This record gives sequence, C-alpha cells and structure tokens, in this order.
Amino acid sequence: MVPVRRVLEHPSLGLVDVATPKPDLAVRWVATSELADPSPYLEGGEILLTTGISTVGWDREWLEYVDRLLLADVVALGLATGLTHEVVPAALEQACRERGLNLFEVPRPTSFVSISRLTARLLEEQAQASAQQALEVQRLLTRAARRPDDPSRLLRVLAEYAQGAAGVVTPKGSWETGPVGPGRAELDPAAVADEVRRVRPQGLRAASTRSGAEGTTVLHPLGLTGTPSSYLALWSPRPLDDRLRSATTTAVALLSLGVERRREQRATVRRLRGRAVELLVADDRRTAALVLAAAEGQSSEQIRLPRRIQVVHARGTGNALETGLAATEASGHRAMVSGLVGEELWVVARASAVRSLTETLSEAGLEVGVGREVDLEQASQSHDAARHALAQTTPSTPLVHWDDLVDHGILSLLGREAGRAFADSYLAPLGTGRSSRPELIQTLRTFLRHHGRIGPVAAELGVHRNTVRNRVAELESLLGRSLEDPHVRVHAWLALQAGVAEVPLGS
Repeated sequence: MVPVRRVLEHPSLGLVDVATPKPDLAVRWVATSELADPSPYLEGGEILLTTGISTVGWDREWLEYVDRLLLADVVALGLATGLTHEVVPAALEQACRERGLNLFEVPRPTSFVSISRLTARLLEEQAQASAQQALEVQRLLTRAARRPDDPSRLLRVLAEYAQGAAGVVTPKGSWETGPVGPGRAELDPAAVADEVRRVRPQGLRAASTRSGAEGTTVLHPLGLTGTPSSYLALWSPRPLDDRLRSATTTAVALLSLGVERRREQRATVRRLRGRAVELLVADDRRTAALVLAAAEGQSSEQIRLPRRIQVVHARGTGNALETGLAATEASGHRAMVSGLVGEELWVVARASAVRSLTETLSEAGLEVGVGREVDLEQASQSHDAARHALAQTTPSTPLVHWDDLVDHGILSLLGREAGRAFADSYLAPLGTGRSSRPELIQTLRTFLRHHGRIGPVAAELGVHRNTVRNRVAELESLLGRSLEDPHVRVHAWLALQAGVAEVPLGS
C-alpha cells in the first residue's frame, strides 16, 4: 500500500499540503481531469489532478464537487496553481476539510506527468516489496510447519505477519493451541466459540470472515477429509488484503496437512493397540508387548503391563465407542490396553482401574461386560467371561459383571461338568458343531433377554418381526416346549449361560 502522505512528502515534487484529514488512504493510481464531474471515469483510489479550468468563478459549487469525488472514492485532490487559480480557493479548502477529502497544491514548476511517474514508481516498488514479503512469509510458514505436532510456531509467524493473533480451537470452541501474537488480547474467545458453533454444521466449507472497526476475524476449518477436528482463528487490526489472505490460505493448508498426519499416526497407533489387545486375550503376552512397543515408539523391555487384570468388552454407537476409546487412551498403556475389534471396544485393564473404567464407559452410553479378575497370563479366561457378560446386557441393564452372573448365581452351584452336560442335553435339538443353528441360538438369547417382546428382539437382531415369530416357532418345535412357559425360559437361560459361550464356570 502506498499512502497519500508518501506521495505528498516526496521532496522531488515540492507539493504543498493544504488539508490532509486522511493521509493514510491507499493510492491506486493518478488521474487527470478538467471535468466538473469526473466521477463516471474513475475507478476509486485515485489521486485526481486538475488545473480547475471548468471551475472559474466557483464558490458554493466546490462543496458539490468534493462530494462527487468522495462518492467516486477519490483519495486526494491536487490543484495546480499559477494557471486558472493563483492560489487554492478558500471555499475548496473549507469543503475538503468539512467533508474529509485530502487536498494539496501543485506548484507551477511541478508537472502532472512527474506526479504520475513518481506514483507509478512507488506503486511498483511497493508491489515488489509486497511480493518479496509474501515469499518470505511463505518460506517462514513452510519452515515452521516442519513440526506438525507443534503448530504454535506456524501460528506465531502468521500472527506477527497479520500484526494480530492466531490460534487453533476445537469444535467445542476451546483453545487447542494459542492464541499467540501481539494482538492475542483482541481475539475474543467467547466470540470465536460462538462462530465455531454457527459454522460447524457446514463442515470443511465453513470459512468465515468478519470485519469491523475493531479489525478482521477469520475462522477456517482444518483438515482435508471428514469433519473438521479443529479451526484456525485469526485476528488482524487491518482488512484482509490479498497478501494476508494468501498467507492465511497457506497456513490453513499446512495446518490441515499436519492434522491429516496426526490422524494417520493416531489411526496406526490405534490399529497396533487393537492388535495388541487381541494378542493379550489370546494369552500371547510376548508378541503383544512387541506390538505395543511399536505403537508407543519404545522397546519391548520398556512396556510394563499390569499383573492382575480384568478384560472389559463394550458396545454401542460409533460416537459412544469413540468417546470410550479416547477415555481409555488418555489413561496410558500402563493402566490398560484398549482397541476397537470389529464393532466392540476391548480393554485389558489393571484390576484396580476397572471400577472407574466401567463408570466412564457407561457414562459414554456403552453397554459393558466385565470379565473375572485373573493373572495377565490367563487373560483369555477373563476375555471369554467378558464376552458372555456383554451378551447379557440390555438398555435397561447396561453394565454386567461376570462375577455377578456366575460366582453369585445359580450356575455356581452346578459346577463346570454338570452345567455343561445340562446345556448340551437341553440345546441338542438346535444342532451341534457344523450342524448348529447360530441364528436360532442368537434369537433364543435375545428373546429371553427382552422377556419375549417381539419388537425389541427384531430391532436388536435387525430383522423383521415376522422373522422373529417364525424363528420362535421353530425353536419351540425343535425344543418341544413352549417359550411362554416360565420354567422353559429359566431352563433355556441356564443352558445358554452354561454352554453356548464356552465360559469357565468355576468349580
């Protein structure tokens, strides 16, 4: 930007400052006109030069003339003296002061061409300096982005260039990084949070720019795919010109690449931790430690796993599973190892941490099954128990402990052999081995858990109500008993608990 004052103050021109209420207005070009109304031929941002040939004898007409120039966004008027007017007319000076138009005198020795030539040179120098500055900012931003895990350096470069402040906010409007920069006190966190809530439904198209007397605030989503995980917030005391807009666009691109890198790294770590959980519940502790070491960037000797553990299974909606997984990750691998396996969350947790863990998972809206407490080398037993406990959960009973099912229930009186023999005998009509009917077993379990209500059973199984009725009829035919009989339901429930899940029943 070349301000009016820079042209007026240049010693080679000898211009005389008459009235300059707005000396910092930006000059776009120099125009010459002797018309009484040159506004139709102007684009705005010009210094208008005139000898005033058409203004001979003007008095009150000067005020209307100045108003027309202001409507055309003229930034300054230069009147040549010594030709039409020996001095600047007092009425013109008064009109410029009243209306706020910059006015200067062009002495007889100074040509209009010299003013135009100088202004063009100043504009060219400014453009070159701006281009050089933009390249330097691009270089600094790119250099600062070499550490995608620490965006504060990049934000500081952008904030200093904007002479304002920059920060990264979460989708909830809280600061994730920053704000940093000389104007950080001007970046209102409440206003930023409100703007995030307003634009968040628009996803990655949610860019927002708001300008006012106090400055310009920019909000831009970060990321390349999916929903934004964070937003860039920028405040500048000046308008968002092309150079600042370019720097902001570069910063957004670099920050978004950093977001994607972190997402990929997080996804890789999650896959490794999920695989480690699968190995632990298969009693392969050594390989699990190697996989965990790869996930944590450590050696297997540095991995410390709890000695006494309980396995926890949880299921629910995608958002609930994400919330539960994030909560387990925050605790660190020394307390528990967690991962998504299929559509469930599996956790191998230190026994002493299970109570708080189940509270957290339940608060996230998950149904939770808790296995028995065992040594780490026996994790498979706790895993089987947790799987069975999860199968007994319902929306009204979202948390089930295996110990409550078995150690304090009727199955504990039967013992392993008697319980398994009863289950094999009772469920034999439903098939065994390759001839088994898993869909009937699943329907029977769900039917009993929902107390025979066809609607909830169909909803959980994802089938039509008539399909459930047909399966129930087939079950009754194969078992030779009516599932409306309470005794039949009790026996079927005991058989399912004792046999199908293949869970250790204790002595």
